[in-house]
Amino acid sequence: MTIGLIREGKIPADNRVALTPTQCKWIKKRHPNVDVVVQHSPDRCFSDAEYKRAGIELVDDISHCDILLGIKEVPLKNLVPNKTYLFFSHTKKKQPHNQKLLQAILEKNITLIDYECLEHEDGQRIIGFGFFAGIVGAHNGMMAYGNRTGAYNLGRVHQHKTFRKLMHTYFGLQIPNVKIAVTGSGRVAQGISEIMNLMQIREVEKEEFLDREFSYPVYVHLKGSDLYCHKDDGSYNRMDFHHNPTTYKSLFPAYTRATDILMNGVYWDKNIPRLFEKEDVHHPDFRIQVIADVTDDTNGSVPINLGDQSIADPVYGVDKQTFEKTAPYVPGSIDVMAVGNLPNELPRDASRYFGEQLLKFVLPAVLRGNDPVIKHATIVKDGELTSEFSYLEDYAKGL
Repeated sequence: MTIGLIREGKIPADNRVALTPTQCKWIKKRHPNVDVVVQHSPDRCFSDAEYKRAGIELVDDISHCDILLGIKEVPLKNLVPNKTYLFFSHTKKKQPHNQKLLQAILEKNITLIDYECLEHEDGQRIIGFGFFAGIVGAHNGMMAYGNRTGAYNLGRVHQHKTFRKLMHTYFGLQIPNVKIAVTGSGRVAQGISEIMNLMQIREVEKEEFLDREFSYPVYVHLKGSDLYCHKDDGSYNRMDFHHNPTTYKSLFPAYTRATDILMNGVYWDKNIPRLFEKEDVHHPDFRIQVIADVTDDTNGSVPINLGDQSIADPVYGVDKQTFEKTAPYVPGSIDVMAVGNLPNELPRDASRYFGEQLLKFVLPAVLRGNDPVIKHATIVKDGELTSEFSYLEDYAKGL
């Protein structure tokens, strides 16, 4: 088997990698029957020279490879027919901007295994950049609040090459008596909580958060049962919620009157209740000034997410009356941080973390062949939608 690490082609360029030079070297040493080659790229966070020093062959043509590993969506012109790809396709929710990508994958007889669909038996995702998305998103949210209020100043994450160096910038940081709501239970929320703790923002219980003001900065961590309840009896059952989300309602509106900063890390699709509705923003007690929408679904769990910003310009304002996009940090607006490739601000750390999960959980499943984990994550097999993803048929046909 030959594994090819492809050059990222999406614009703006993403410089994360699926495998670091050291991880590629480990594969070749541990699995002598597996070869790894790397397509030349000027943009990776690990240079061609670093792969070469690790003894990895660099190539321009990857058409001889059996499996092709990338990160972001592959441009249509770069898709190699009849190959097996692993990357984040962002098609499982019928995202309109990637409809043509799925169509091209079908037309070119490609097998697509989507990282987002790789799951453990309990439904938890196996692999992803969520932890570092949470790290960067939380930093940017706190940066935006500092810029808005003038209470403190935080620089940009990408000014620091490593997470370790970023942590040093928090020593002595004076955060005012702010109240922060962190939502979600996955890796994104874990990353957000890590930053809260590094900034010495104290976690409190939800009852305290709702009822009290504090003389120090605090955050509350809200998970599924804290955020949603059944419309009829007020109960929460995780499995039932995921199978029947339309029978549930959001409990978060109560927190909009007690929260200064919302750090959102919940998974969302069109049937899941939004955290709040646009009309809630008009309530005189709506307190939120800054939203870091780390999971970043346009008009999703955060209804005033008006779309992606770039790493270079991550924050915009939303007018509280008209809901139109404004410049950030202006009176009468809420500042929203919404960036789709947040981990790219710490690409080397994020890539190492991603590659470790890939080596531990995914590569063995690939090598075993016909593994249920891989089968479950295969959206397209040899140019045909798999049965699990047959609901994408209309989407694939352009309907």
